[in-house]
Amino acid sequence: MESTLLTYRLLARDMTRSLSTKAAEKPVALESGYYLKHIGKVTSIDGFLKDTRLFTYAMKAFGLEDMAYAKGYMRKVLKEGVTDPKSFANKLNDDRFKAFAKVFDFKGLGAAATQSSEAGQKVVDRYVRQALEADQGASNEGVQLALYFQRQAPTVKSVYGLLADPALWKVVKTIYDFPDAMAAAPIEKQAKAVKAQLNIADLKEPAKLDALLRRFSAKWDVAQGVDAAPVLDLFSVRTSSAASFSILNLKYGG
Repeated sequence: MESTLLTYRLLARDMTRSLSTKAAEKPVALESGYYLKHIGKVTSIDGFLKDTRLFTYAMKAFGLEDMAYAKGYMRKVLKEGVTDPKSFANKLNDDRFKAFAKVFDFKGLGAAATQSSEAGQKVVDRYVRQALEADQGASNEGVQLALYFQRQAPTVKSVYGLLADPALWKVVKTIYDFPDAMAAAPIEKQAKAVKAQLNIADLKEPAKLDALLRRFSAKWDVAQGVDAAPVLDLFSVRTSSAASFSILNLKYGG
């Protein structure tokens, strides 16, 4: 397996070029072309759901491809929108559904919901990024996780957002050597352990985020048997498994 650290750094060094290369690949370009040609013609939720190719593309753009079959479920998401705090999307723990309903705002905009750049080129940009991450994951899960963390972590508002997202949490757990047994602790104690190691504000600073991801990539390689151990000495991200165990009192959960 190629080095996660090397692959991630090559992709992240010029993300614009990486995305442009992915967007130009024939299968991606073909689907993106179809989407841009037809999305503006959609004037209703039913029309959106009826065009399976179009709808599936949009779902993939938001990382929801596994739910593309659940059109009744998504009809409810779109019909109720996000304005009402009690709407279906707002009650779900997965923010991807809220993001989807916000972009395709049939509840608020009606027939004009597909006319904005948010529903046009920006959805294509999301799709291309998802395609890049998925393709990398086919050969190296670590690269996919790093790219996902780079994209998603800056949007997280608290450590609870990290704990709630399995992919984000896998990265954090790897960086700080948090034990699997940590999952058995009360969520408040898990959050306390993370706060002791990570300043959530650092995720919004590109340089600090990159340092975390280089640390993750190097440690992932070590765990996978890829010879990247010497690279660990280059980074200053602190870890303390002992401190984590002390904070959590994991053995008794209290």
